[in-house]
Amino acid sequence: MSVFAWVVVITAIAGMGGTGLGGFIGAVLRRDSSKIVSLLLSFAGGVMLAVVCFDLLPESFMPEGAVQETPLWFVTVGVLAGYGIIYLLNDLIDRKTNPEVAHIDASHPATADDLDELIHADHYQAHKSRVSNNYELFIAGIVMACAIALHNMPEGMVIGASYAGDAGEILTGSGFIIAVVIGLHNIPEGMAVSVPLISGGMNKWKAIGATALTGFPTVIGAIIGYSLGLLSPLWLAAALSFAGGAMLYVVFGELLPEAILMWRSKLPAFFMLVGTLAGLVLVHI
Repeated sequence: MSVFAWVVVITAIAGMGGTGLGGFIGAVLRRDSSKIVSLLLSFAGGVMLAVVCFDLLPESFMPEGAVQETPLWFVTVGVLAGYGIIYLLNDLIDRKTNPEVAHIDASHPATADDLDELIHADHYQAHKSRVSNNYELFIAGIVMACAIALHNMPEGMVIGASYAGDAGEILTGSGFIIAVVIGLHNIPEGMAVSVPLISGGMNKWKAIGATALTGFPTVIGAIIGYSLGLLSPLWLAAALSFAGGAMLYVVFGELLPEAILMWRSKLPAFFMLVGTLAGLVLVHI
């Protein structure tokens, strides 16, 4: 099987398999597990941070096939672009949807304090509960899908770009490590998608299937990242730095603040440290 096929299969398992498994768990349990999800998000965020800082960004300075080091300004611009674009798109969706959710007001934290808010499943449920017409409900579903895609596509780009720079290690390189971590991170995200769908009256198995499909943007991101990485060393550096910046936004702008708000204690920060050390070990094995 070609490297490209491996990238698609592994990313599909991490993206669609992770969210699908989370959807199944959410359909079966359907109970509050905020503390467990908080620690899971913190640990996954720590591993992502380690992979970005100790593997992706160093590799972007000297990508495979390069004859000279990538300029510092180029990598810096790539990181800022990745961080800034994902931040602005998320902020645009937040400004459009938050006023329609009753409990998000002036006293609410400036970031999501629940997975439902992070992917705007609460916005979809608000339309469902007030019996919106089919068009409004469809638009709310599209917004929810876009919010999920904004998180999943950069994750897929990281996997794809990593494989483009390290194609010889299908099951041992940084691309595979990142895929495993993203699959772990997608489990609670899948739980957040399936529970409101089922609560809104959707059949359990249809909800699980729909939840699994929300992981598909990860595959698209992987194809983009891998394809760009093959064009030239400079494009690979651009893909790695952009994806790294996007992941830094996901970690520091969403995962860690949300994890702490879901469980207001020092444990989420500690689990992020544990995740960072685990990621450091994995990168250097």
